[in-house]
Amino acid sequence: MPGDVLIRQLEYLVALGRERHFGRAAAACHVSQPTLSAAIRKLESELDAVIVLRGRRFEGFTDEGERVLGWAHRILAERDALYTDLDRMRGGLTATARIGAIPTAIPATPLITDLFGRRNPLARVRIEALPSREISRRLTEFELDAGVTYLDDETPPGTRRVELYRERYLLLLREDDPQAENDVVTWEAAARLPLCALPPSMRNRRILDATMAAVGERLAPVVEADSVDGLYAHVAARRLASIVAHTWLHAFGVPVGMCARPLAEIRPRPVVGLIVPDRVPASIVAEALVDVVTGADIGRRLEEAVP
Repeated sequence: MPGDVLIRQLEYLVALGRERHFGRAAAACHVSQPTLSAAIRKLESELDAVIVLRGRRFEGFTDEGERVLGWAHRILAERDALYTDLDRMRGGLTATARIGAIPTAIPATPLITDLFGRRNPLARVRIEALPSREISRRLTEFELDAGVTYLDDETPPGTRRVELYRERYLLLLREDDPQAENDVVTWEAAARLPLCALPPSMRNRRILDATMAAVGERLAPVVEADSVDGLYAHVAARRLASIVAHTWLHAFGVPVGMCARPLAEIRPRPVVGLIVPDRVPASIVAEALVDVVTGADIGRRLEEAVP
């Protein structure tokens, strides 16, 4: 290799991979676009490989470029792990734990962050609500330390898994609705109510769609929102019904004028857990998260919120 690859060049490349646009990548790195472009051209020269497909604008990466991008993610993650390890030796973990969580699990994340904060008082946490597939992508690209998602056939390979709880479904509906008189509501009856739900891009919605199909019904919500708070706003303001995970009651309770009724359990409860990359050496932050949730009995604490 004729020259030395600089960390800064790899950071520019990762930013370009994330933004898919030279101008936005440069802005994210707080440099001019010519500076970023020149650094990536220098990286190509030093590696003797064409990395970026260029036209009038960014057109993607070559096969070699995709491989270099993967190594760039890995090298930068190892750099960050080095700093984290040294900080921990000096006085405790001070890194930011980056967690991606599916929307239905967001209400359960305070139980995780509370345990993590007690064990690591100098550390910080950043949580993003993401679809399960985006969590998988970001774990692969070293952009997340952990995910809180469903443990099923869509769980990405190459990950360690810790079960947190099993998701139960309840129907939020008006107190004066005839179905509110039932101790348990059928899915067929729920399908006939004016519902709000997450969009099909979310794994939770796909689970609900499959359950409805199993009883010969179709979920046709009158409102779709990509966040739990968006659904709750419509439940509270418009008094629309919604099929919710029991974790939501733990965080938000039941809006005024509404009630919660269990739905008939016709399929096994979906398992939600913490996933972290199964790499050697393991991420220090990921190991710290696994350590605090293992044996924490989060599922029991969430069940206490179910009426």
